[in-house]
Amino acid sequence: MRRFLWRLARAVKEVVADGQIPRPLRWGAALGLLPVPGPLDEMVLAVVGSVLWLLYRERLAAAWTQAEQ
Repeated sequence: MRRFLWRLARAVKEVVADGQIPRPLRWGAALGLLPVPGPLDEMVLAVVGSVLWLLYRERLAAAWTQAEQ
């Protein structure tokens, strides 16, 4: 589990630093990670995650592969 979380953190770092992902999506992900009470942060993360999964699936897969190394 620890190894998986470490790889996930490296993949997220790679995606955030990537210039191919639009800045509003990166800001939305950062907003969703803030400890805001209520369902707002979960809704933001669900929307941002869905958009990333639909439109940037190749980039996410590449970041996951690079995080393994």
